[in-house]
Amino acid sequence: AALLVARKDLAIELRTRSALFSATAFATLAVVIFYFAWDQTAVAPVDLAPGVLWVVFTFSGLLGLNRSFAIEQADRAMDALMAAPVDREAVFLGKALGNLVFVLLVQAVAIPAVALFYNLPLGGVWPALAALAVAASVGLVCVGTVFSAMATHTRLAELLLPMLALPFFVPVVMPAAQVTARLLQGRPMEEAWVWLRLLLAFDLVFLVACTLAFPYVVED
Repeated sequence: AALLVARKDLAIELRTRSALFSATAFATLAVVIFYFAWDQTAVAPVDLAPGVLWVVFTFSGLLGLNRSFAIEQADRAMDALMAAPVDREAVFLGKALGNLVFVLLVQAVAIPAVALFYNLPLGGVWPALAALAVAASVGLVCVGTVFSAMATHTRLAELLLPMLALPFFVPVVMPAAQVTARLLQGRPMEEAWVWLRLLLAFDLVFLVACTLAFPYVVED
């Protein structure tokens, strides 16, 4: 059931491509702005790039998360989805899986853009960086999906979602940025292991908590 929900959302997005184009355009533009505002004599690229990457990732991901439940508002499709003979936890997991694919597609654009503009040596670290992007995306989409379901019924959903979600993004983005910095600097993986464990712990907590909370969030 979760896979069917995810396939439905991704099929809608692939037909319209509006959110994906908006998020990738925003990510690319943000990287360019950061690049031209960067003083190369003050901050080394390997020190600045992790912060740029995860700031861009966070805000571009919000564009897709906001649309996750907004597409269900037409013709009250959300009511039909809730009336379907499947567990609501499966609906959440399907929505989260669709959002995960969306966020990873944005990352597939943002990471090469940051590497290109800041001339980062990704030759030996790109598999670890890709795995890190997946791990961080899991925590972000779990939190973002739940708060998107809460905010979508309000008139100020575009404003309310960032206000609710961003504080919960910090425990995911902060360790991800720390691990990224150590990967790019060529530091021993042991130095990043503490931050990586913290990221994985928050992923697990958010996945379980958000899955259990979702049925109550969508109650009338």
